[in-house]
Amino acid sequence: MNRLKLRRTIATVRINYMNAPITEYVHLASNPKSAYKQLFVKGTRMRARVLYGWYACEEPMSPEEIAREFALPVQAVLEAIAYCESNPPELLEDYDREEALTEAAGMNEPDYMFHPTPRLLEPEEIARINRS
Repeated sequence: MNRLKLRRTIATVRINYMNAPITEYVHLASNPKSAYKQLFVKGTRMRARVLYGWYACEEPMSPEEIAREFALPVQAVLEAIAYCESNPPELLEDYDREEALTEAAGMNEPDYMFHPTPRLLEPEEIARINRS
C-alpha cells in the first residue's frame, strides 16, 4: 500500500473556512494531562512516537506486529505512523523539551555513564523548561 493511499485510509481531511487542511484521527488525540504535546492513542498513555519508533528502528516491526505487541487496533498503529511521518511540529517541541531536561539534570555529561545519578531539578526549573 503506498503512503498516499495509507494516509487516505486512516485519516480524513476536511477544509475549514480558511482552506487550511485539518487532519482528524480516529484513534489519536492529545492528552491534556501530559506535558507531551504530541498525540496519544485514545484511551491509553501510549504516545504515537513510541509506536513509530518500533516501526522505524533498526529492526523494525510491521504495523500488525506492533498492534499485537501493544494490544491495539492495527488502524491505530497506522494512524500513529502516518502522523509521525507528517513531521508535526509538536514532535520536535517534545524532543527539544526532553533534551533540555536531560541537559539540566546532567545526564549528557561524560561521567554520567559511570555515575548515573541525575541532578535533582527544582520544580521551578522543570516548569520553566516545560514552558519553553
